[in-house]
Amino acid sequence: MKPVRQCSRTACTRAAVATLTYVYADSTAVLGPLAHLAEPHSYDLCVDHAERLTAPRGWEVVRLEPEFVESGPSPDDLSALADAVREAGRAPRRGEPDDVTEVGRRGHLRVLRADRG
Repeated sequence: MKPVRQCSRTACTRAAVATLTYVYADSTAVLGPLAHLAEPHSYDLCVDHAERLTAPRGWEVVRLEPEFVESGPSPDDLSALADAVREAGRAPRRGEPDDVTEVGRRGHLRVLRADRG
């Protein structure tokens, strides 16, 4: 499944649908589809913030898509999730061997010791 990235605007918790980058040499802001990876010098925006974007005086805004739409999980994402759940249900559960003892725990990690003589 695709991870959901949030809008970069402060206090906005909506899902990002567009990525904003700047070309400082040309005084241009470029707003395009959501990038595959989050980059440190780009900003992910939700539908509302992408549609209301304005640039400083003297700058041009280039919109690579005329309209941004929030999209939910795709059918492929849902199928992959269903397959993963099915596979997890089929996996045999194995306990620790009789000669292994838990000697400590830190969060979700366990420290085990084998009592093999």
